[in-house]
Amino acid sequence: MTTTGRKELQHPRFARQYLKMAAESDRRGGDAHRDRLLAGLTGRVLEVGAGQGRNFRHYPDTVTEVVAVEPDDTLRTAAEQAATSSELRVTVVPGEAAELPAGNGEFDAVVVSLVLCSVTDVPGALAEATRVLRPRGQLRFYEHVRSPHRWAGLLEDAITPLWSRAGGGCHPNRDTEAAIRAAGFTVPEIDRFGFAFSPFVPNTLHIIGTAVRP
Repeated sequence: MTTTGRKELQHPRFARQYLKMAAESDRRGGDAHRDRLLAGLTGRVLEVGAGQGRNFRHYPDTVTEVVAVEPDDTLRTAAEQAATSSELRVTVVPGEAAELPAGNGEFDAVVVSLVLCSVTDVPGALAEATRVLRPRGQLRFYEHVRSPHRWAGLLEDAITPLWSRAGGGCHPNRDTEAAIRAAGFTVPEIDRFGFAFSPFVPNTLHIIGTAVRP
């Protein structure tokens, strides 16, 4: 389905650019990252900020259903097209991270993939993920985060206002791992690595991991 999203969540110019950027990122290694992110998932999965649906073909066949939430109209339309060719049962719906269109404890896993950098309310989004997960359900995350190195981190802080305006709300200086832990999740698995999504940008710190709902 296609439903017009809230105006403040629409970034049509960035969304059109992101369609190309994500494809380039996957060619440079993002495809392998998506495989690692989703490996071993089972049951019903809620994907938050599904973008154009580039994760869909990476879900293992042990997943029975994916509900993909995407607020941006341009990206959601592309995700709907990707869902039609998926071997999995994928339903694409409008919605936002802080108000997920799902009931309490409905899902075995929630997936966030390059999403928490751009949501307005990170604690609210993580509270919603907790709400829709069953007890001991998993949060799978793949995000770029603030550098632990002093000068690189300060540079990311400095460019964040301009970067966010140009990049659909993206913040390159968020400590997403700390936010996940502060939300009450335990983090039994996490990998930290440098990655450049384009030849025109430097490596930035990325994390892939599994968090478990209390």
